[in-house]
Amino acid sequence: MKKKDDKIHGEGNYKAAREFDAAEAAFVKSGQVDKAAHDAAPKSAAEEAELARAEQAGRERAREEDPAVRRRTTGKDGN
Repeated sequence: MKKKDDKIHGEGNYKAAREFDAAEAAFVKSGQVDKAAHDAAPKSAAEEAELARAEQAGRERAREEDPAVRRRTTGKDGN
C-alpha cells in the first residue's frame, strides 16, 4: 500500500529508473553485449523448443501483440 506522503514512487520510481538506465548504458559501452547474447542463446534444440513454447504461451495470454514486435525487417540496402 502506498503512503500518502510518498512523492518519489507515485507513478514510478524515478531514482531506480535513472540507476537502471545508467547501468544499462555502462553495460552497452563495456562491449560485452555480444558475449552476453551468445551466452544467453539456447544450448540445445530442446532448450530452444522450450523457449519457443514459453514465448507462445505468453503470446496467447496477451491481449494483442506489441506493434513494435511486428517491425518490418530490412536488408542491408534498407529495403
